[in-house]
This record gives sequence, structure tokens and C-alpha cells, in this order.
Amino acid sequence: MRQGIRFGSLAASLVIFASLVVLPGCTRHPSEEEMTQLNSLKAEVTSLQNQISSKQQEKASLQSQISDKDSKLQQCATDKELVQQRLQNWK
Repeated sequence: MRQGIRFGSLAASLVIFASLVVLPGCTRHPSEEEMTQLNSLKAEVTSLQNQISSKQQEKASLQSQISDKDSKLQQCATDKELVQQRLQNWK
């Protein structure tokens, strides 16, 4: 019987303690500090999204340049082969 009272008392104490810890954090509106932090995070997200967009454009530009250089390289190889064939036929 005595253990039941102890257990009930301990359980009640834990519930009260948990309520005191949890309930103050459950307000209806965010605090000014939380709003400032949220706005800061939103600004950071926007900045990072802009950086991603910029890097994607840069990547597309570089890929286009690589494609242009590859086609020029292929044309040079074709021209070189043609010149070598003509040199052999000329002799």
C-alpha cells in the first residue's frame, strides 16, 4: 500500500514537472526572438536559392562552351585527316 502511494506521488510529481517544462514553450504566438530567427533563416534560404540558380546558369554556360570546343576539336581532327590524305595523294 505504501509503495502504491509512493508510486502515485512520484508519478504526479513527474507529470507536474513535465507540464512545467513543456507548457511554457507551447505559446500561441512565436516570440520576437523566434520571429527574428525565422526571418533570418528565410533570408538565408532565399540567398542560397539565388546562389543555386546562379551556379546552374554558370554550369549551363560552361557546358555550352565545352560543347563548342568539342565540335571545333572534332572539325580540326577531320581537317587534319583530310590534309594528311591529300598529302599522301600529292606525292
